[in-house]
Amino acid sequence: MIPGKDATVEKKDDQKEKYGSFSLFDIEHFLRRVLKNWYWFVFMLFIGYGISWVYTKYYAQNIYASDLSLSVSNNTASYFTPTNQSFNFIWGQGGNQDGVYLKKLLFSRSHNEYLVKELDLFVNYSTKGVIKSTFLDKDDSPVFLQIDKQHNQQLNYPITLVPKAHNTYEVVLPDEGHSTNLYNYISEGFHNVNAYERPANKIIKIGEWYTSPNLRFKLVANPAETKIKLPNIIVSLTSVNQAVNDIISSIGVDFDKEISTIMIITKKGYNLNSTVNFLNTTVSQLQKKRLEDKMTIDKNTEAYLGKNLGTIRKKLDSSANILNYMKTNEKLYDIKDRDEKSLTRIKDLEAKKADLESKVSSLNTIRQSLETQNFDKMISTDAAGFQDGMFSASVSELKALYLKRREMATIYTPNSEPMKEISRLINEAKLSSTGSLKNYYNNFYNEINRINKEVGDANKDLAGYPEKERKYLDAERGYNMIEATYNSLLGRQNETQMRMATNQSDISVIDPAKNVGQAPIGPNVRAAKFGIIGGLLVLPLLFIFIGEILDNKIRNIKELLGATRIPLLGVIGNNNNENMLTVLEQPKSSVSEAFRGIRANVRFLSSESENSKVILVTSSIGGEGKTYVSINLASVLGLSDKKTVLLGMDLRKPKIFGDFNIDNKYGISNYLTGEVDVDQIINHTKIPNLDVITSGPIPPNPSELLMSERNVKFIQELKKIYDFIIIDSPPVGLVADSYELMKYSDANIYVVRHEYTEKYMLKMITEKYHNGEIGHLGLVYNDYNTKQGYGYGYGYGYGYGYGYGYFDEDKNYKEPLLIRIRNKVQSIFNKK
Repeated sequence: MIPGKDATVEKKDDQKEKYGSFSLFDIEHFLRRVLKNWYWFVFMLFIGYGISWVYTKYYAQNIYASDLSLSVSNNTASYFTPTNQSFNFIWGQGGNQDGVYLKKLLFSRSHNEYLVKELDLFVNYSTKGVIKSTFLDKDDSPVFLQIDKQHNQQLNYPITLVPKAHNTYEVVLPDEGHSTNLYNYISEGFHNVNAYERPANKIIKIGEWYTSPNLRFKLVANPAETKIKLPNIIVSLTSVNQAVNDIISSIGVDFDKEISTIMIITKKGYNLNSTVNFLNTTVSQLQKKRLEDKMTIDKNTEAYLGKNLGTIRKKLDSSANILNYMKTNEKLYDIKDRDEKSLTRIKDLEAKKADLESKVSSLNTIRQSLETQNFDKMISTDAAGFQDGMFSASVSELKALYLKRREMATIYTPNSEPMKEISRLINEAKLSSTGSLKNYYNNFYNEINRINKEVGDANKDLAGYPEKERKYLDAERGYNMIEATYNSLLGRQNETQMRMATNQSDISVIDPAKNVGQAPIGPNVRAAKFGIIGGLLVLPLLFIFIGEILDNKIRNIKELLGATRIPLLGVIGNNNNENMLTVLEQPKSSVSEAFRGIRANVRFLSSESENSKVILVTSSIGGEGKTYVSINLASVLGLSDKKTVLLGMDLRKPKIFGDFNIDNKYGISNYLTGEVDVDQIINHTKIPNLDVITSGPIPPNPSELLMSERNVKFIQELKKIYDFIIIDSPPVGLVADSYELMKYSDANIYVVRHEYTEKYMLKMITEKYHNGEIGHLGLVYNDYNTKQGYGYGYGYGYGYGYGYGYFDEDKNYKEPLLIRIRNKVQSIFNKK
C-alpha cells in the first residue's frame, strides 16, 4: 500500500493550517550533518589542544598567593591612622571592633599610598625570554631603578636593561610609544611637554643617571646577591594611584572562625617572593606606625590630664583652706547628731557626679578638636571614660577627607562636582562622629540628672540643721567633690603613664609570610584548556547549526510526509547514468527497481474502472527531475507490455527528444495549431510498446494551446490507442498549466528532489490537495543520497548499497567508515 493513502484523518481547520508547514529545525538531519563533518571536529580538537598547550607553556602567567596571620589586641583604633574608605562594608564582626578597624586600615588608601611611596612599589620588574615574560620581585633583580621624582616620567613605558661587562647596563627603549603626556611623582599629576625625538639607547654604569625628555633614573646595585642570572630586566613605571589600586585589589583579609582577634591577610601576585615581601613589609610598617600613633595620643592625653590636675589642685587647696578655717575659727568640726548615713550617701553620689563632669569636660575637648579640625591635639577617648572603635574610625575618616579636600582644592573649583562630592562625604563623617559624641553626652547628662535628684532627696534630711552647721556641711561636700575629681583625673593620668611606659604595638605577628614553594593558585589551566578546546569545537557545531537553520531544502522524507500528508509513491536514488534512460540502459540497477515500485503504486491513485490511464508528472520548478521520472516511468510501463505514450507537454522548455534521439521539428505544439495530424507526431522507440510525442517548436502561446479544447480531444484520442499516457507537464511553481491538465489526468505525480526542492514550494500543492482541488496525487522523492538510508519505516527501495550483489551498483559499493568499524568490532567480540 501507499504510505498515507489509507490514513483517514478528519481535516479540521486547525489541522489544515499545519499542512505544508515544516519545522524550523530538523534535529535528525542536524545530527547527521554533524556526524558527516566529524573530521572538522577532530581538526578543531587538535588545533585547540595545540593552542592550549602553547598558551599554558608560553603565555599563561601563574598567580601566587601567600598569607600572614596576626593577633589584634584591644584599643587598636587610632585617630592618627587616616582612611577614606567607607566604613559600612567592614562592620558586622561582632564585638571585634579593633580587628574590624584594622581590616579597614589595611584596605585604606592612605596606608597603601604610604607603602607605595616608601617602598617605591610603583616600579615593576620583569624579564622576557624568547616568548614568555616573567614577573620579578624587586629582590630578584641585580639592580634597582631609582627615579628622579622631580623629573617628569613616562608611565607604562618598558625600559629594558641588558647586562654588559664591568657592571654596566644598556638601556634599550621601544622604537615607538614615547609620549608627551608625562607623570610627576611629586604632584601626582600628568603634564604635557613639547614633542621630542625618540630617546637613544645608552650604556650606563651603576649610579650613573640616565636622562631623556621622558625619563630620568639611575641604577642602584642590589646589596643581596641574586641567585638567577637574567638576560634582561624590564622595568616599567605606574602612577601612585594605579599602584595603590593594584595593591588593594590583590589583598584579602579574613578573621579566624574560632578566635575573632586573629586576622589572616592574603596577598596575590604574579611573583611569590613579591607577595611574601609585601605582606611582611606592610605589617612591619603597620606595627611601627601604630606604635607611633599610640604614643602621640597618650602624650596628648597625659598633657591634657596634667593641665587639668593643676587646675583642680588649686581648687582643692582653696577648698581645704576654707574647711580648715571653719573648723578652727567656728569650732564646727564636731557637729552633734550628724546623720552619717545621709552624708555618706551624698558624698558617694557627688563623687560620681564629679567623675561624670570630668568626663564631660574631656568630651568637650574631643568635640572642640573635631570642630576646629585640630586632629594632632586629639586626646584618647579613655579620658572621657569610653572606647569606641566606630567613633575612632569616623574621626580617622574625617581627618583623611579633610586632607583630601585640601589637595583637591588646588585642582578643582569650589563648585565643581568632585568638590561637592568630597564635601558630602565630610558631612557624612561629621554626622557619624558627632552622633556618637551626642550619645555619650546624653548618657552622662542623664546620669548627672539622676544623681542631682538623689542628692536633692538626701538634702531634705539635712534641712533641720542650724544655718551655721549647714554652711560647714556644704563646705565639706564641696571639698569632697573636688577631691573626687582630682583622684579621678589622677587615676587616669597614672593609667596613661603606665601605658606610655609599657607601650608596644597592639599588633603581633603569629605566622609571618614565607616562601615554602607554594603552588600557583591560578590561572585555572585545566579550565582554560577545556575552554579553548570547547570553544573551537563549538565553531563547526555553530556553523552547522546556522546552516541548518538557514537551510530551507527538503532533506528528510519523514518530515516531508509529516508536513504534506501526501502519499509517497517511491524513492529514486542518484542517477549515475550519463543520460535519462536509466531503466533502458541499466535495467538491473536499484534505480530501475525503484521505478518498478512506483509503477506498482501508481495504480492505487486512480480508479480501476478506466481501461487506460493518464498519468501527469510535475514538480515545483525545473531541475527537480520530473522529465527524468516521466521518461523512466514510461519506459517501465512500456517494458511491461503496456502500450504507453510519453507526451512532452512542457512547451516552454522541451527536453524529451534529446534522450531518444528524436527530431523535435514537429510535435504537440504543431498539432495543437492544426499544422499536422496525430500520426505525424508519434515517434516510435526501440521499446515496441513505448511511443514518444515531443513538444515541438516553442509556441508564443503555450498556456492557451494546453488549455484548448483541441488538447482535450487530443488526450481522448490517445486514450483509445494506449493503455498509459504519461504527461511531462510544466512545473506548477512557475506556471498554472499543470493545474488545468490535472483535470483530465487519472493520477498525478509530484516530484520532490532531495536537497534541492525548497520547503515553501510545497505549500501550494499541499493546500490544494487537502482542500480537494487536486485528487489522485502522490509524491516521488528523487535523487536521494544512497549512503544516508531513508530514515523511513515503509521499506521503499532496497537501501542502495546494502543489497550485497543484488543490484549492479553493489559491485562498486564500499561501506562507510563507521559501518566498517562497527563490523570489525562485532567480529572481534563474536570470536570464540
